[in-house]
Amino acid sequence: MSPDASTQNSTLAGHLLDQYAGRIARSRRPYLLGLSGLQGSGKSTLAREMKAQADARGWPTEVLSLDDFYYSRSEREVLAHQIHPLLRTRGVPGTHEIELLMSVLAALPQASDKLPVSYPRFDKGRDTRTAPSKWPKVTRPPKLVILEGWALGLRPQLQVALEEPVNDLEREEDPEGTWRHWVNKQLRSYQPLWRKLDALIVLLAPSWDVVRKWRSQQEEELLAQHAPLAMDAEAMVRFLAHYERLSRHALAILPDLADATVEYDDDRHVIAVNHS
Repeated sequence: MSPDASTQNSTLAGHLLDQYAGRIARSRRPYLLGLSGLQGSGKSTLAREMKAQADARGWPTEVLSLDDFYYSRSEREVLAHQIHPLLRTRGVPGTHEIELLMSVLAALPQASDKLPVSYPRFDKGRDTRTAPSKWPKVTRPPKLVILEGWALGLRPQLQVALEEPVNDLEREEDPEGTWRHWVNKQLRSYQPLWRKLDALIVLLAPSWDVVRKWRSQQEEELLAQHAPLAMDAEAMVRFLAHYERLSRHALAILPDLADATVEYDDDRHVIAVNHS
């Protein structure tokens, strides 16, 4: 991260924590702050900075990532056989173990040395979960929990919106709409989780095209590092096509559902922070 980006993140993290400081301090249970942003928007980096600053303020903080609750590769293989082949690819609603995430959130207020709360880690390089023995353990109740993920707060689309494919992937590999209808239906089971959020912060990209550029830049960096399973440009285009429909939907509806919206320009510079 460049010095400018690091400074911007530090300033933004402090501003957001200031905004919710009173509510966090008064809360009798862990305050659950949602951080929603499309691929490449920097939500994981911002969440880490917010945790560092919150810990420094004396608020024990845990960061949970929706990505860590993906089903394992073998479990998604079952979905691919039973429902639709496109479900081999992680990411869309229905490929997360939401029940496990809900159980972790329910257990955190009672976390202790005698009752540690562990939660999964997902290895994107191997495209599956790490061994449970390597999962982090929480041994004291946090004051703040930051939940970050690309689809946080998203509501299902109207059925009529599902009729026309949005890209070649849907047109060629989901011509009957089976996959997109199933994914949209799964999003209903995420709504109880969204309702648990005490506040929702949305990192808002200018457009889907910019999101594609940001995510491709991340992958180019991984390729340069010879990371396992790093995708070339063609594979990246196909991968992102899985997310295009709901990403466009998120850009359209999340600003109206958010408690705070952070607007970025094409180069990831913050141009506005809006609080509802």
